[in-house]
Amino acid sequence: MTVSTGRRTPRADCTAGPGGGITFDLDLGRREDEEAPELLLRLRGAKGKGKGDGDTVRLQLSPLRDGRLRAVLPGTLEPAEGRWDVYLREPGAQDGEAVAVEPGIRDLRLLVDQVPQSGRIAVRIPYPTLDGRLAVRCWLRTPHAEAGPVTFDGLGMTVGGTLYGTGLGAGARVEARAPGADGRVLRVPVTGDGEEGTFAFTLPLDELADGAVTEPRLWTLWLIPGTAEDGPAGGVRISRILDDVWDRKKIFVYPGRSTGEGSRATPCYTTDNDLCVRLEPEPAP
Repeated sequence: MTVSTGRRTPRADCTAGPGGGITFDLDLGRREDEEAPELLLRLRGAKGKGKGDGDTVRLQLSPLRDGRLRAVLPGTLEPAEGRWDVYLREPGAQDGEAVAVEPGIRDLRLLVDQVPQSGRIAVRIPYPTLDGRLAVRCWLRTPHAEAGPVTFDGLGMTVGGTLYGTGLGAGARVEARAPGADGRVLRVPVTGDGEEGTFAFTLPLDELADGAVTEPRLWTLWLIPGTAEDGPAGGVRISRILDDVWDRKKIFVYPGRSTGEGSRATPCYTTDNDLCVRLEPEPAP
């Protein structure tokens, strides 16, 4: 629920800083003696919003010399992974009366070609939603496998990347996992440079098909470092998050390959920027 405050629609200019920090600047046309409102970041889809249970981040707005107000999301803060909607709450108003903030200028230059300085990966990208509101996409990964180029040789899909937060052991491999509790797993070896942290693997796309494919299936890709730090759920999700693209699904589009089993395999990214392979019935000629 939102209510009208009788003021101009709040709009925030955002500057992404190193280490996941974001600066929000707002021009609300307020007098200097007025009490400043605060920004609320709400985790989308979370239960119990506004009850202090970690689903809401509160940022105090402070006046600048030019009359604008500024709030800072520090890089040391660790909001949960997901999409956080940005709201403005006036002094004395309830959380449910906060109004959505619109996106202004977004300076994301420092997010391009990031090189993390530690194993802890904290990425926050402010972005405009489809209905014109401001939101922040957050990732927290330790360790993290950053996907790089995807190339093809026949039915082989080769992926290069960089591993942060751990190294590759003798048993390093990549697992392509089919959906479902009893889904199949295809394992392939990984090569890499321990000093540079780079890795590469080739996935035979024709081996993903097991008989006739009747409906689309999304195979997820996991890097198993083969060390004591294999990561949660026995692997590190292969994703691409170290730049300024908050949703790669419709931007990074790869060609599909016929597997010869009446199906087609196509590398793709999800809306969470996770690298996958979509297996679906071969379209009719």
